[in-house]
Amino acid sequence: MPDAMLPLSRLSPSRAARFRFVLSDIDDTLTEDGNLSAATYRQLEKLGDSGRKVILVTGRPAGWCDLIARFWPVDAVVGENGAFYFLYDRAGRKMIRRFHRSEAERAVDTARLKKMFAKLRKEFPGIELAADQAFRISDIAIDVCEDRAPLPAETVARLIARLEAMGATVKLSSIHINAWIGDFDKLGMIRQLLRGVYRLSDTEMQRACVYLGDSPNDEPMFAHFENSIGVANIRAFASRMKSLPRHVTRKPGGRGFAEFARLALRPGT
Repeated sequence: MPDAMLPLSRLSPSRAARFRFVLSDIDDTLTEDGNLSAATYRQLEKLGDSGRKVILVTGRPAGWCDLIARFWPVDAVVGENGAFYFLYDRAGRKMIRRFHRSEAERAVDTARLKKMFAKLRKEFPGIELAADQAFRISDIAIDVCEDRAPLPAETVARLIARLEAMGATVKLSSIHINAWIGDFDKLGMIRQLLRGVYRLSDTEMQRACVYLGDSPNDEPMFAHFENSIGVANIRAFASRMKSLPRHVTRKPGGRGFAEFARLALRPGT
């Protein structure tokens, strides 16, 4: 079992105020019960208005990430668990897109993943791809509980094992099983973005960045970043995770994210 998480109250306001880059997952970190509240959205905006860079790091698909990068008060989005980053140049009216794998590689990967899922549907009758699958370019997402009754934990474990045996990289989020071809993850792409666009060294990343998440697909980020925070619902996954965040909020989802934002934005810090 990993070391215990410290309550967010153990993070001093002065230290929280020093984070210049706020990196955050979306589902069940900014949202709660599938909803993004106006209050949480406003916290994103306030963090950006304070001069911080706000970057979302998610398993959600390219189609969603294009919209988020354009319209949300964020500076960039890493999507599909590290398959790419999108950054909208508002002055130049241009979307900057960087992918881990080439277009030709992605086409081969997609065909292979479709064959994998076709086999799985025969072995696991009733499983379905996530509703957002049509907007994905690098992975498949199997719905675990977003638009269906939750799959039994044993079934989820067996699905993950079968996908890995077929040669896929697999991560479990709070709502989906994501599977892709290749060795990329959230951490690799966020480091590429922070180095290439913001010119941060690895040492500077550790000082300047904080990451917030809620589930096993956030483990690479929790393991790498010294400053990491889990919203309270991460406790449901803690027993099956090797790397936990350093701190945990009192409240789940977007209300937990807001706890951190208020701490970082506290007047006088």
